[in-house]
Amino acid sequence: MISPKDKLENMIQDGAYQSYVYSYPHKMAYRPLEPRRHLEEVWKDEKKDALFLYLHIPFCEMRCGFCNLFTTAKPKENIRAPYPEILREHALKTAEALGEEREFSRVAIGGGTPTQLDPHALESVMDTVKNIMGADMKKIPAVSEMSPETVTVEKLDILRQAGIDRASIGIQSFIESETKALRRPQNLAVAKRALDMIGDAGFETLNIDLIYGIRGQTKETWKFSIDEALKYRPEEIYLYPLYVRALTGLGNSSSEWEDERMSLYLFGRATLLGAGYEQISMRMFRLPSSNNVEVPIYRCQEDGMVGIGVGARSYTKSLHYCTEYAVGRKSVLGILEDYVARDSDSFSFADFGIDLDAIEQMRRYFLLSLLSHEGFCKDNFSDRFEALFPFQKELTILSDIGFVSMMGNRVQLSERGIALSDTIGPWLFSPRVQELVSQYELE
Repeated sequence: MISPKDKLENMIQDGAYQSYVYSYPHKMAYRPLEPRRHLEEVWKDEKKDALFLYLHIPFCEMRCGFCNLFTTAKPKENIRAPYPEILREHALKTAEALGEEREFSRVAIGGGTPTQLDPHALESVMDTVKNIMGADMKKIPAVSEMSPETVTVEKLDILRQAGIDRASIGIQSFIESETKALRRPQNLAVAKRALDMIGDAGFETLNIDLIYGIRGQTKETWKFSIDEALKYRPEEIYLYPLYVRALTGLGNSSSEWEDERMSLYLFGRATLLGAGYEQISMRMFRLPSSNNVEVPIYRCQEDGMVGIGVGARSYTKSLHYCTEYAVGRKSVLGILEDYVARDSDSFSFADFGIDLDAIEQMRRYFLLSLLSHEGFCKDNFSDRFEALFPFQKELTILSDIGFVSMMGNRVQLSERGIALSDTIGPWLFSPRVQELVSQYELE
């Protein structure tokens, strides 16, 4: 049987980019819940004073070649038209289950592309957030994703009036041949016009997403895209490695792909640090904040998430749940058609997800803390779980290899460890979750 240390070293040799871990367990570990769970019971004993509210809009102008999110391009009216109202029904039943004591510390509108909605539908979503879920976006951090092709002055005004203070836009590259290689045709003039409109709208935070590892991309073209992004002085920049995933446009391609991601990552990291940004995670770079406004604290490894919409995930301590998940267009459309046809009472139940026992809860806390900017603190772990730390062997391996460093009683990823986050995260998955993920039949 292979040792944990040998397994980690083998994974690194196979490539630094195993999987993007932004939550745990992975959604491909979810299965039908038998019996299904009533949401009032699911949330009854949960801490509800610092929840994250996420609304999912599964529509896009186009399906990018790298995308494996739950979304579809230009859906027919029989799906698009009723979606905001069904989203509202979903929210009503969820709000009833959460009860009056619910409080939200963060809101995110994602997808898909929220700005793909027409203005009336976008206003309906904003109203659902405020008047159904009871989240005041003017008092807490709130973000909406958007794409260059779907940004308009009217839509940006709707978002700003509702309280959205962070605009997140996927540019990916400022070179049209590179976005074409991503199977994401993009007009550079349209992209720049969108960034200008976002700047004029007065969002407190602008985030620009860029991708490295594109076929034909070089350090020179990568630097050009970063430099173009820096002209807008975004408060945040995310540098995403390209993943070629099954059932996506690039995943279905037989073209050769030379993996230069690590060298491009290191180059991009150095460029942004030199421009005054601080590194928050492997992907996230942020300007040191001059904003001293206090906002509610949210910790993803501790506080719950409430997902509204098809494909949106919800997290409690012991249960993670959502609707069914797919990537292929036919399967996505089937799930969407089922969602808009659901009766209101069905939204009172969770029927697809995964239970987390005590050890999985501890593993999740350790894994997500370690991958975060703050790092992992054993004292906080002991206070939360009132148990001995069960992952000392894994932590010792990471320390011996030089992937973590100790800062007092806090453990943080080293520079090398941050670079290998997409290997360290999957390595820490439990055998049960690894098996469930490997057995998942992606459609």
